[in-house]
Parts: sequence; C-alpha cells; structure tokens
Amino acid sequence: MENHVNTLWGQFYGWLPTLLSYAGQLVLAIVVLLVGWSIINMVTRGMGRMMAASNIEPTLRGFLLSVVGLLLKALLLISVASMVGIATTSFVAVLGAAGLAVGMALQGSLANFAGGVLILLFRPFKVGDSITAAGNTGTVVSIEMFRTVLQDSTNDIVYVPNGTLSNNVVINSSQSERLLASVSLLIDYNDDIDKARALLLALFQNDALVLKAPAPSVSFLPKPANIAVTLGFWCAPGNVTPLVAKYSEASIQILKKEGFRLGVTARTAA
Repeated sequence: MENHVNTLWGQFYGWLPTLLSYAGQLVLAIVVLLVGWSIINMVTRGMGRMMAASNIEPTLRGFLLSVVGLLLKALLLISVASMVGIATTSFVAVLGAAGLAVGMALQGSLANFAGGVLILLFRPFKVGDSITAAGNTGTVVSIEMFRTVLQDSTNDIVYVPNGTLSNNVVINSSQSERLLASVSLLIDYNDDIDKARALLLALFQNDALVLKAPAPSVSFLPKPANIAVTLGFWCAPGNVTPLVAKYSEASIQILKKEGFRLGVTARTAA
C-alpha cells in the first residue's frame, strides 16, 4: 500500500511541471479573454458614438455594431482557445464551410439585407416620403433591414423587399418642393374651348394651396369623338391627391352648369 502511494506521489510530481505550465497558460488565457472582452466593448461603444455623430440610421447603426462586436468576440475566443492548446484550424474550417452553406441558402435574404444597408446609408427616401417603386406607390411607413413597408392610397400595407428597391428605379415625390398635378376630362367639338379655359382657370383664383408660379394651365387635344381637356397646376407634394379630387369635381360641375357636353372623365396626378 505504501509503495502504491509513493508511486502516485511520484507520478504527481512528474506531472507537476506540466500542470503548472497549463495552469499558467489557462490564467493567461483568462486574463486575455477578460481584457480583450472589455476592449471590444469599448471599441463598439466608441463606434456607436461616431456613427451617431455621423447621423447614421439607428437601425443600421445597431446592426453594424452587433455584427462587428460578434466578429471581434469570435476572433477573441478562437485566439484564447489556441492559447490553451486547443486546435482551432478545423474549427475555423467548419465555420467557414457553414458560413458558405448558409450564404448559398439565403441568397435572396442577403440581397435584401444588402439593399437595406444601401437604402439606410444613401437615403434615397425616408419614413413619411411618398414613393413609387416596383409598381407600388405609397407612403413609407418604416424601413427595415430586409424590407420597406408602404401604405398606399387605399390604406393597404405593402411590403417591398429592399433588394428590389435598391436595384430598380425609385421615384420619390416628397423630395421635390412642388409637383405638377393634372385633371383630365372630355368636351364636345361644338363646345367653346376659350370659354372652357376661362372657366377652369377661374377655379384657382382664391386657392392658396395652388402655386401662382408656374401658373395653372389648360390644354386641349383633339380626339376622334371628343376634345381632351387637361387642367394642370403646381402644388406641394402633400396636396396633390386632395387637390386633384377637389378640382376633378369642381371642373365637372362648372362646365355642366355652363352647358358643356362632357364625355367620360378621368383624373390623374403626376
């Protein structure tokens, strides 16, 4: 029994230098982990302050800080693991292969994400703007990382992928100080076009929402059975829809009252 105990102690003393060596590596790895973790948090906070000072969108700012923080911490953990003797080459290779597989499976989502980053960086539109893109027209309700939410004229909510928005033409009506709105209708060939012009232009005399320069205009275009009348006027972007509705009704009423023979009417807003 005594010989067995002596043998164990002998083995322990033989392993002691190795244990002390690993203990030193472990302590050093823990110190590096704690210090590195604190430095990464300081770096991400500093980046956050710089991004806020640069007026980068909060959504994009939070996402970028999260990605940078995760990447730096992953590199730190891999470095610490190698310090204590853990082989990290295979681990890194597995992570790379997994990342490639995930990227291939999520090509569409990654394209939408990249589109969201571009939209938030270059700001072709912002929340509250009225835009037309990919066959959809509406007011921007929110800009998310993968999609943009619009509300159209019927209050339907439209979700448009950011990849589509970043790779197609986007018309932002809200970035202009003024827009040209128009109302179209049809009159008979026997009607007096000079009288029609005077009656229609008189509608705008006391409307402060209609710009005086450029002045409203009335144009006539002959059609096979009628004369097309287009009433054009300039106004602020937010006033286009209500003013088009107002003057579509007012123009019909005034011309009917004066005995004009109207055809099928249509109204448009540019």
